Amino acid sequence: MTAPSLRAQGSALVSDSAIEAGASAGGVAAHRADAPDSVRCALLTVSDTRTPDSDTSGALIRETLGFSGHRVVDYRIVPDEPDQIREVLAEWIARDDVQAVLSNGGTGIAARDTTYDAISGLLEKRIDGFGELFRMLSWQEVGAAAMLSRAVAGVAGGTLIVALPGSTNAVRLALTKLIVPELGHLVYEISK
Repeated sequence: MTAPSLRAQGSALVSDSAIEAGASAGGVAAHRADAPDSVRCALLTVSDTRTPDSDTSGALIRETLGFSGHRVVDYRIVPDEPDQIREVLAEWIARDDVQAVLSNGGTGIAARDTTYDAISGLLEKRIDGFGELFRMLSWQEVGAAAMLSRAVAGVAGGTLIVALPGSTNAVRLALTKLIVPELGHLVYEISK
């Protein structure tokens, strides 16, 4: 096993990995600086029972995006039927005014949970880190039950798609820790 190489930077000796990490952090900071401050989003709630009045997760997403400077340009509730989910997503992917789609509901493993299956089949590029990080963060809150989530994100037709669980606590976690901090950056990267 060899020792890590060290280089002089300024008056300090630092490892190559520290220099690479700094360069990577600088690259991310530069991309974030170029990223849009406001992203045009569509919101899909997948539920057999929710209505606009009882959709607390959808309301939380709309509020949080709005407070963060993003716009919700369309919002719909559809039953957990794969064909209906795909139909709405295809419509939004084709629209120029939708840069990102956030869905909530239907990402579990129950028989009626088909959102993951409908969305994952549309994705041209998956953002595997989203699901991995979401489940890691969820594990800190709910323990081993976090493995039941099939939260997923990716790109279809140049549009970011993020599928979240229906739980309001899970939505809050994903929004505050993952989505809002990176939404502009994600859209910027997709559009390059």
